Amino acid sequence: MKILMLTWEYPPRIVGGIARVVHDLSKRLIKDGHEVTVVTYRDGETPYYENDKGVKVYRVDNYMIKPNNFIEWIMQLNFNMVSKACEIISKEGKFDVIHAHDWLVANAAKTLKHSYEIPIVSTIHATESGRNTGIHDETQRYINDTEWLLTYESTEVIVNSNYMKGHIQGLFGLPFDKINVVPNGINLNNFNGIQRDYEFRRQYALDNEKIILYIGRLVYEKGIQHLISAMPKILEGYHDSKLIIAGKGGMLDELKNQAERMGIGNKVYFTGYLNSKQVQKMYKCSDIAVFPSTYEPFGIVALEAMLAEVPTVVSDVGGLNEIVEHRVTGMKSYAGNANSIADSILTLLYDHQLCNNISKKAKMTVKQEYNWNKIAQDTHFVYQKAICQTMAEKQANEILQEKAKKAKKAKNSDSEITNLLAFKTKHAYA
Repeated sequence: MKILMLTWEYPPRIVGGIARVVHDLSKRLIKDGHEVTVVTYRDGETPYYENDKGVKVYRVDNYMIKPNNFIEWIMQLNFNMVSKACEIISKEGKFDVIHAHDWLVANAAKTLKHSYEIPIVSTIHATESGRNTGIHDETQRYINDTEWLLTYESTEVIVNSNYMKGHIQGLFGLPFDKINVVPNGINLNNFNGIQRDYEFRRQYALDNEKIILYIGRLVYEKGIQHLISAMPKILEGYHDSKLIIAGKGGMLDELKNQAERMGIGNKVYFTGYLNSKQVQKMYKCSDIAVFPSTYEPFGIVALEAMLAEVPTVVSDVGGLNEIVEHRVTGMKSYAGNANSIADSILTLLYDHQLCNNISKKAKMTVKQEYNWNKIAQDTHFVYQKAICQTMAEKQANEILQEKAKKAKKAKNSDSEITNLLAFKTKHAYA
């Protein structure tokens, strides 16, 4: 199968979770014998074309004129994606399916669909309404409407959790059977050969301190503010603990100020951005990982922590709620509730046997349920559904057009006979 992936991020450009999903899915599809072409944005000095171990990656610049805002920037990017995809099709032939990732590539996908009669399968990784707890301004409304447009134009839609299936069905009014739940996966070799590095660990905490780790974007919906609010209760119950917050985002200064105001600045450490190797080491150096999101469509960071055998605490929302089974593969806390977060963390700090049991069971669950072999097969099945449905619709349209032609021809014949009889009658009387 020839598959075209449209995404605004692909390694080494990593903005959120889409880049890793597209990268790992594409690699697995290649191993299964498919042909995958990625069209994405060129960031920095990355090459315009790259063969990434079988995945053909084409990167496009944006226009040289400076857009007025982010929406215009995205539209310009879509124009260039369409141009590049048309160039590829003219040289290498038509694709069987377009896989569009989020609203950022919606217009490019729609244009290519109607130009070449290629079905779209879209993955909705998150929604603007979910991120902002509703739609509050015109920019958010535009993004929300573009998300709807992408799901409308798609033959099949993929989401990564049952929570997201219900969410977008209610939000966009999609037919229930058009939405397919295919969870995100994780590279099961991520932590092979990675051991606890004590020299690395000492950069962030003392040997006697237990590291409580958060990794991810520093944005409101990730709930980091509630984790910081939980720290006084945690420190009261377990003084030798240290909160490490790894990542970057718009809330960095606000979160730092919050820790200082609460008088726990020395117990909260902000690492800034960490590269992939540092992230692996950080997981292995940690004693507990916490992801206290108030909105989370899936939560791939939880899978990373579980695979690294770090006891994991998550909030009871979205995909996180589905990934973790309380006191079996991790601990759950009430979303936005600092006391609940503190209680779950303290339970793990006090109970080493529970930590061991959870870590082993969590790693086993990730390997069984979130491996890319299974996920790529499920995704391929959705591609097949979309292609078969498109072919059926095309055949049905052809049959209807043929019937319409015959009906028109028959109508014309009837009209000609009527006119001929009228002519003969007129001249007979004459």
